[in-house]
Amino acid sequence: MDKVLFSHSYFMRFDPKQWATGQPYPPLATIGAAALLRSRGFRVGLFDTMFVEDPEEVRRLLEGQRPDFFVVYDDGFNYLTKMCLTNMREAAYRMIQLARRQGCVVILSSSDSTDHWKEYLERGADFVLLGEGEQTLLELVETISGGRDELTAIAGLAWLKDGMPFRTGARPVMRDLDALPLPAWDLVDIESYRRVWLQHNGHFSLNIGTTRGCPFKCNWCAKPIYGNRYNARSPGHVVSELRMLKERYGFDHIWFCDDIFGLKPGWVNEFAGLVEEAGLSFSFKIQSRADLLLQENYISALARAGCDNIWMGAESGSQKILDAMDKGTTVGQIVEATRLVREAGMRPSWFIQFGYPGETKEDIGKTVRMINRLLPDSLGISVSYPLPGTLFYERVKEELKDKTNWTDSDELKLMFRNTYSPAYYKQLHRYVHKTYRWHLALRQVRELLVGPARVSGVALKKAASLLLYGPAAIVDRIKLARYEAIGHNQ
Repeated sequence: MDKVLFSHSYFMRFDPKQWATGQPYPPLATIGAAALLRSRGFRVGLFDTMFVEDPEEVRRLLEGQRPDFFVVYDDGFNYLTKMCLTNMREAAYRMIQLARRQGCVVILSSSDSTDHWKEYLERGADFVLLGEGEQTLLELVETISGGRDELTAIAGLAWLKDGMPFRTGARPVMRDLDALPLPAWDLVDIESYRRVWLQHNGHFSLNIGTTRGCPFKCNWCAKPIYGNRYNARSPGHVVSELRMLKERYGFDHIWFCDDIFGLKPGWVNEFAGLVEEAGLSFSFKIQSRADLLLQENYISALARAGCDNIWMGAESGSQKILDAMDKGTTVGQIVEATRLVREAGMRPSWFIQFGYPGETKEDIGKTVRMINRLLPDSLGISVSYPLPGTLFYERVKEELKDKTNWTDSDELKLMFRNTYSPAYYKQLHRYVHKTYRWHLALRQVRELLVGPARVSGVALKKAASLLLYGPAAIVDRIKLARYEAIGHNQ
């Protein structure tokens, strides 16, 4: 049977912020696609780029294994790949060139190649998979391996036909996710991931996907791979994978990397019961929505299953901005969901987005006040990032000139015209983080003062060090005021 070498285009070393954080996750979609092909008899291998310093390193495997196919199959479950960072795009281009020189059939599947399939074909890719890729990949590889010429019958495929870019119609998304084999975890050097996690975080976390797609229609959110349909694995199927991973790799923590976890009625409650029956002990984090968290028994079931951290897309403290985003949630729901999550013993964490078109100083002030009043456990701050296929992108695409993607995930450059300059939003990011940490420190000091009479010196020292964020925040606020006075023209 033909040999297929899989890879992906996320090089963590090319993303300084993520490299410093030290929280790498295996390329889940990549090893999922590899498992499907292996189940059909193909010999599969993996060039995992997570810790690789240079795409040139793929030469060794290409020359040593001499695969028939080289497949760059990005992890569509990881938001970092959805951002289509230019560092990663250039690395993918280079691997395409090297694989072509080796005589491989080169196949691409990613958010970026789905959006820009013509460019990837021009750069040397033989085929681009459009959207959800496993079934398209399987049909393509089987067709080529069998010496058949039936490409136009394969849905979700693009290639150069008679020298011209050509694509077939879209493939319907998969509904029975339990029918897919479990990811080929054995292809991953798990110990490399464990070492980084333990060194930076003191525990070891792995990732699992339980769903595909998201039915909500936030107008800035791109879904080039799984779309607006929402399909889920059964709770039993997920628990069987958890049991296997626990026995084989002994993880401490799980990131359920779904866009929305447990949306189907009753899913989380059934999952919690099966986790208890299996005797599994682990903590996990999820992504959810404020309105979903307010559904009956949802939060209590999450706590029962072992959830310790819930990330919600709060986005803004201004209802005007939430409505402009077509978010479908309210500020009141954010407040209530945060309270209930905390009361249930879990940590509420927020994603915040500044710079959406029409956002004013007043809207920004509402967001900052909401953050400092409710003090979520963790805070992820970004600026609005236009991605192809979204209504937001269509609104601002005429303003996107030479730069349409960030170089790495910490660039935080506003790429379209707004109330203030790009430099303002970068400064705002620093200011909000420092004021947030200052208010966290004040809360800790209050808790120490009203707590037990004896407080450890370590706790006092930590609180005192956090209080230093106060003066730093004042300095950053002065800088921010200068950018406000300048306005957009910076």
